[in-house]
Amino acid sequence: KPSEDLSNPNVVSKYKKAAEIANEAIKRVMAFAAAGKKIVDACQVGDDYINEECGKIFNKVKPKVEKGIGFPTCVSVNHIVGHFSPLSDDESKFAEGDMVKVDLGVHLDGYISVAAHTFIIGGGPATGKKADVLKAAHVASECAIRLLKPGAKNGPLTKMFTKVAEEFGVNIVQGVLSHQLERNVIDGEKVIASKFDPENPDSKVEFEFDQNEVYAIDIVMSSGDGKPKEFEQRMTVFKRDMDSTYQLKMKASRAVFSDIKERFTCFPFTMRAMDEKKGKFGIRECITHGLVQGYPVLQEKEGEVVAHIKFTALLMASGVVKISGLPVDESKIQCDKEVKDEEILKILATSVAKKKKKRNKKKKKKEAGTEGKEEGKKEEA
Repeated sequence: KPSEDLSNPNVVSKYKKAAEIANEAIKRVMAFAAAGKKIVDACQVGDDYINEECGKIFNKVKPKVEKGIGFPTCVSVNHIVGHFSPLSDDESKFAEGDMVKVDLGVHLDGYISVAAHTFIIGGGPATGKKADVLKAAHVASECAIRLLKPGAKNGPLTKMFTKVAEEFGVNIVQGVLSHQLERNVIDGEKVIASKFDPENPDSKVEFEFDQNEVYAIDIVMSSGDGKPKEFEQRMTVFKRDMDSTYQLKMKASRAVFSDIKERFTCFPFTMRAMDEKKGKFGIRECITHGLVQGYPVLQEKEGEVVAHIKFTALLMASGVVKISGLPVDESKIQCDKEVKDEEILKILATSVAKKKKKRNKKKKKKEAGTEGKEEGKKEEA
């Protein structure tokens, strides 16, 4: 049986292709989002693009390759922390200057790449609180990719998240976890906590990163207290709990659960992707008996703002590669705070983990020879 980790080049190419689609989907959502446009339509733009692109690839492969949305497009504005992917009748619209987080994922053959990006409606610069949270999230993501390497531990990342937040006078959002990704598993057992949480013993479990592992690094910074509450908006994003079984009593619930098993398997999905009316009714019994888990829409106090950056990283033999997540345009962040903490500055001064390649002398000579020929050709031209 071929290996399902990064030692298999086919697996690597599936992760990278999924990441490419995810990044482009975020760009499409950003291009669509404008003052007066509906948020639900922006979510649909992301989901439609993912489905369309996945529909073009791996079609002639046998056995059939499962592919599609690895996490439905969520578009959360200002003080809303995440998981906002409303039903089609929702009237929420973007306004000029809104701080918008787009969060989504793509899977090819069960290999998942996730990404999240934060931007301002109208393309203006982030200022004040918005600049503080966005700069903090950006700096934390730059530190995270440098601390992520085989043999290193998760504890220093958690400490770093809190330190970076303090540097910018903001809070890292409690309860956000960066998970190991595995085939068909979006929330693997190895987790990096965003902060040490006394109520959650899992946040203190230390482990070592290993070669050939994949991680989704998830960073959410808030100008509020970082302890969001559940939004009154009903949950619309769910995931099947693969370990639970229960004999559903209602016919409507059985129909909805059968649809979930067939179409979404083990991946999160939005209620918009099914018959919404039947789905709303049938999902209740599935939730009550633990057959599906919901992703609650969380919010900070109104008036606060939240920034979200998420990327997928491969811990390969040749080094650590960040495959998803869009670059942050620092020229659009007008922040009057900067990193002064020596430990953080030290991390930022290091380079991302790469293995030095041992190259044999013969190969070097051969390359030098061909380079000489190329130069000669250029000069002749």
